[in-house]
Amino acid sequence: MTDFGAAISTAFALVANLDSDLSEVVALSLQVSLSAVLIASIIGLPVGAALALFRFPGRTFLVIVLNAFMGLPPVVIGLIVYLLLSRAGPFGVLGLLFTPTAMIIAQVLLITPLIAALARQVMETLWLEYEEQLRSLGSTPLRSLGVLLRDGRYSLVTAVLAGFGRAIAEVGAVMIVGGNIDHVTRVMTTSIALEVSKGNLALALGLGIILVILSVLVNGLVYVLRGIHRQGVTP
Repeated sequence: MTDFGAAISTAFALVANLDSDLSEVVALSLQVSLSAVLIASIIGLPVGAALALFRFPGRTFLVIVLNAFMGLPPVVIGLIVYLLLSRAGPFGVLGLLFTPTAMIIAQVLLITPLIAALARQVMETLWLEYEEQLRSLGSTPLRSLGVLLRDGRYSLVTAVLAGFGRAIAEVGAVMIVGGNIDHVTRVMTTSIALEVSKGNLALALGLGIILVILSVLVNGLVYVLRGIHRQGVTP
């Protein structure tokens, strides 16, 4: 019990003093996850909107695949990216394996289906609500896109935040493609797994505290955005 208490005390001290090793790991984690979320949003939001507003052959199949990919195990994503980027893989010549870029690619593949599926649900709900009114004004689905995006902006931001939450907490895929290399590809989740195996509970707890804080901040922001949307407040 004394050792556990000492570990917690040391962990809070590391966070409060912005320990250099801890700060480096946190900075890399944010860099990788935010980059992945940005790229995934650029891809996922238009894909989700297109699936919601337009009818075309194969649409139902694409929606089913998109929803299925939301639950794809991260280790499977990591394995696929590893095979693609390994020396024997088609992109091995790029030398991206065990780099932050490989980790970003893995996270993009992991969270793009999530963001796209949530965006599709948001846009489809809005289109069903406003379709008759917009069509009566002579607006097509494409022309209605701006109106729907404005009305659903808070829900779409929530979808993006959900993607960030999944990315920042992911461990399996980034461990496989990043290799958990010190000062190169070591992020919060992989560091926690390593430090626990080494018995360094203080650093593991410190990183865990930061992950919890980030999770609370993200969920708090989601709650605030939903409240603003329900009240119809314009920023």
